[in-house]
Amino acid sequence: MIEIVDAAFETSSPNVKLTPPNEYQNEVAFMARSNVGKSSLLNALTNRKSLAKVSSTPGKTRLINYFRVTFMDRENELKNEAKFVDLPGFGYAKVSKSIKADWEKNLTDFISKRREIKLFIHLIDCRHPHLDIDRSVLNFLEENITPDQEILQIFTKIDKLNQKEIRALRRDFPHAIMISNTKKKGLSKLTSIIYNTLFKIEYE
Repeated sequence: MIEIVDAAFETSSPNVKLTPPNEYQNEVAFMARSNVGKSSLLNALTNRKSLAKVSSTPGKTRLINYFRVTFMDRENELKNEAKFVDLPGFGYAKVSKSIKADWEKNLTDFISKRREIKLFIHLIDCRHPHLDIDRSVLNFLEENITPDQEILQIFTKIDKLNQKEIRALRRDFPHAIMISNTKKKGLSKLTSIIYNTLFKIEYE
């Protein structure tokens, strides 16, 4: 069993030039439209109520936030450390055009240049799975990642759908992970996927 046994805030950066140095490719970047539940997922994964601040104003966070996370493989009693990177929510319109332009440039620069990222986690609200902005983000990721980086799509708030809607979502997105923070659904599976993506080289 894979668990996250410790997590703590490390630092914030306004752009890629000021991100902390890292000699390992052990970063997991979480990205989503504003108000999809990204901060809530980070808190649920790490079992910390306020590790990532849940804002009542969508789009308020504009910094790249770093968290130090410790995984434990209970079977082998093996610990490994990683970095969770909380990126600002994208696609939020209620900011000035100049702020939005700078903000989006910082995000795109970070995504395309930060090679320490091993896994990009793209969160999507399960009630709105086909938005153009999410397609654009996925296309951008696919065009900019390197062969040693990976993308994982996650649908949040799955408890808001009925079984028929969930089946339809699984049909359209067979490789995506379904998550409910409130019901604790899918969290253990996601933790294992993140761990295996980051540290699988140790088991080859």
